[in-house]
Amino acid sequence: MTSSLPPFRRIAQQLREDILGGQLKPEQQLPSENQLAEKHATTRATVRKAIALLRAEGLVVSEQGRGAFVRPRPHVKMLLTGANYRTNRSSGTSNFNAEAASQGRTATQRLLSVEEVSAPPEVAQHLALPEGAPVIARKRLFVVDDAPMQFCHGYYPAELFRGTPVAELRRIRGGVHSVIEDPNGPIRTRVTQFIEDLDIRLPLPSEAKALRIPDGVPVARVLRTAYDSHGRALELLDSIVPTDRYSFRYVIDVP
Repeated sequence: MTSSLPPFRRIAQQLREDILGGQLKPEQQLPSENQLAEKHATTRATVRKAIALLRAEGLVVSEQGRGAFVRPRPHVKMLLTGANYRTNRSSGTSNFNAEAASQGRTATQRLLSVEEVSAPPEVAQHLALPEGAPVIARKRLFVVDDAPMQFCHGYYPAELFRGTPVAELRRIRGGVHSVIEDPNGPIRTRVTQFIEDLDIRLPLPSEAKALRIPDGVPVARVLRTAYDSHGRALELLDSIVPTDRYSFRYVIDVP
């Protein structure tokens, strides 16, 4: 089957196997076009087509005047369980930051904006609000080791959160859930359930630019709704996650 492939696809397949198998390491330079053409008894034009294919798959990057390199892929494994959520909450650390730190990485969350807006239809639906109802929108960029990793936009019913730290343009020690669960605070309830909806799509041009997503790499849009023990929706997190930078593991306990 391999021999029946066009020459550029055979070259791409060999390089792909070397990258995924670890023979070619992240940031390592690929052999030159001349070297690959000689090795595979073909032309530089054919080699360029092979490299273009790998670039479209997000496996390599090309630098003008330098050549092609295996694209570095910062990777964070995210584990979500009720137990680690409570452990991280008690320490005042977000789950994202805690998981990154446990893997020897440095995570930060950059607060981009906070404003009261009319709920878009999808946000209103997840928060069980009338369309156009006021919500507090907190928009953040998550960064790991100085590399942008995901956008995370949080939406909160304004009726509950107006006048709280959630509506202010500042970071909150312990995160929004510290405000929700503060026994002396304005909300005074406990988060007891998350529901996540995932959708895979290609990134918008603005997302690809801001998150440095190469051609051919899709994103996962993750909608996570948090509920309290009364079934009230308190928070909707709308996250855009490049699929080549994370692995997710969900532990679901069934009574």
